[in-house]
Amino acid sequence: MNLFDTAFAYANGESEHILGKLAENYKREEIIISDKFTPGMQNDEAENPIIDMLEGSLKRLGMDHIDIYWIHNSADIERWTPLLVEAFKTGKIDRIGVSNHSLNQVKRVQEILAPHNLSISAVQNHFSLLYRISIESGLLDYCKENNIQFFSYMVLEQGALSGKYNENYPIPSESNRGKIYNPLFPSLKELLNGLHEIAIKYHASTAQIATAWAIGRGTTPILGVTKVEQVKDAIGVSNIQLTDKEVVYLEELAIHSDVNTHGGWEGEA
Repeated sequence: MNLFDTAFAYANGESEHILGKLAENYKREEIIISDKFTPGMQNDEAENPIIDMLEGSLKRLGMDHIDIYWIHNSADIERWTPLLVEAFKTGKIDRIGVSNHSLNQVKRVQEILAPHNLSISAVQNHFSLLYRISIESGLLDYCKENNIQFFSYMVLEQGALSGKYNENYPIPSESNRGKIYNPLFPSLKELLNGLHEIAIKYHASTAQIATAWAIGRGTTPILGVTKVEQVKDAIGVSNIQLTDKEVVYLEELAIHSDVNTHGGWEGEA
């Protein structure tokens, strides 16, 4: 576990600043930095707003390059993709990624990059048992066929699939998470029970099984953690390999729940 995902959009650069301080404890080649250009937060007075945001991120991180640099959302692909090419040519970006893009949008970015002998190296989208659009749309298969690494975020749906919460033990109701997920728990009962059953078999946690499902589907989960125990839990997932039957079983339960957690920020993705 050596990849750290951040963005200027996260607390207006404070996340990058904190990560930069942490990174001082490691050799640069020991860590992978994932950062983003967020359309809608750019400085339009800059000659190239992507390079402008990139330079600011590098300064806050205290680094000279970003391992994976993403277009954070699909707003105005025609404008931003050519400017991303210019940013890549600075030599300060190792890999190009797109986040919150649909299959058609990913293909369009590829078309714009191709004349420059560039291509997308990674896709980062919302992906969980409750949000499987990347499977259903064919995006995940497209990534596999084109050697594009698929990074999944919100695999645990902000804790709703962690096993810590359920209908009887809801998320604190005053929180935004509680307002979104608490009404869904009655519909998630069978899925949460299924995750728990498989967790017992593997001597694992419910969160580990939900994450193992995402890995089994060929994705690389990006997990948000706030406690050391959660980091240890995430590391333990590497020892779990679900059977094809278990993957199908969990997806059947998820489909039966009829829950869709599409976020307003995701557009068509």
